Amino acid sequence: MQRGWEDSLSIGLEKVNHPPHYGGDSVHETIKCLESWGLERDALLWNAVKYISRAGKKDNLLDDLKKARWYLQRRIDSLENADKTVESSRLQRA
Repeated sequence: MQRGWEDSLSIGLEKVNHPPHYGGDSVHETIKCLESWGLERDALLWNAVKYISRAGKKDNLLDDLKKARWYLQRRIDSLENADKTVESSRLQRA
């Protein structure tokens, strides 16, 4: 059976709007969870959770987890650097 252009369009929109590797159109769809947790203000945490949530569903499991680790490590480094800056500033005033 040949698919019509309507079927192709529907499949294309599904890949864009609610891709199955991000949970499809469900209450647990990755973007819905990330927004409800307020992570749209933190790109690094957003991406770490995104890669964890889809791990092994789209790409290689190990690759997805390494990508998540990369974003998480950048967030950790940024927090540690911010702590060092605050501590340095506090010491300079003392």
